[in-house]
Amino acid sequence: MSIFHLAYHVDDLDQARAFYGGLLGCQEGRSTDTWVDFNFFGHQISLHLGPVFATARTGRVGEHMVPMPHLGVILPQADWQALADRLVAAEIDFIMPPTTRFAGEPGEQSTMFFQDPAGNPIEIKGFVDMAGVFAT
Repeated sequence: MSIFHLAYHVDDLDQARAFYGGLLGCQEGRSTDTWVDFNFFGHQISLHLGPVFATARTGRVGEHMVPMPHLGVILPQADWQALADRLVAAEIDFIMPPTTRFAGEPGEQSTMFFQDPAGNPIEIKGFVDMAGVFAT
């Protein structure tokens, strides 16, 4: 099993800590005064102070235009639902609220899109059967 690593910019480390650590429940790792690592659902993200990358809603998925590029993770359905419930209760401003797409088709999934406080888009998917992640 490999662990994915992604480093990107945020504009405020305190806000990032509150969002990733507090709201999303990611464990904080090493840090300095200019960056912080998080265990992002089993993967490592490194958030560095700097200019946030530009995104645009250019990715067509069904009837939706989603922001590109974006960070994402796939969770077992029960974990996805618990996180979705927590984000709804926190009144997150969703780009795409929690929903199910491709219902009854190969690759059926739950998904939600939102942004971190710096504006970085994040997609969280949920699968009842993780074998369906690569279904065609």
